[in-house]
Amino acid sequence: MNSFSHVPPGFRFHPTDEELVDYYLRKKVASKRIDLDVIKDVDLYKIEPWDLQELCKIGSEEQSDWYFFSHKDKKYPTGTRTNRATKAGFWKATGRDKAIYARHSLIGMRKTLVFYKGRAPNGQKSDWIMHEYRLETNENGTPQARRRVGGV
Repeated sequence: MNSFSHVPPGFRFHPTDEELVDYYLRKKVASKRIDLDVIKDVDLYKIEPWDLQELCKIGSEEQSDWYFFSHKDKKYPTGTRTNRATKAGFWKATGRDKAIYARHSLIGMRKTLVFYKGRAPNGQKSDWIMHEYRLETNENGTPQARRRVGGV
């Protein structure tokens, strides 16, 4: 599968949390053009973590992190719980969300999730880790972003 982004030789993509939220996620949510197409749209619940690396590959260099945008999927149509299950397992949140600041203002949050193979509550913990980012509401009360970018 040849789905990697075409970038110049030697290109490396190592954005900070602030850059991911304040530049990439903010532009994506606002449907604005992102200068370089390095973050793919992925349906996170139809793909297993071990398949993400080929879909989200940037250039031909080895990578240890992969970045993607994904819609938040609700567990129930009228509920607020998030569905994080795939065919082979599920993503489980771990620890507290980390605040992300830009110029001393809260701009977003980062949630850390771990992939478990099988079904809850008996899933087997794996080594796959994902960081899920979200925009915070602003002082005008604009709703939180429903898209995320994560690195596995």
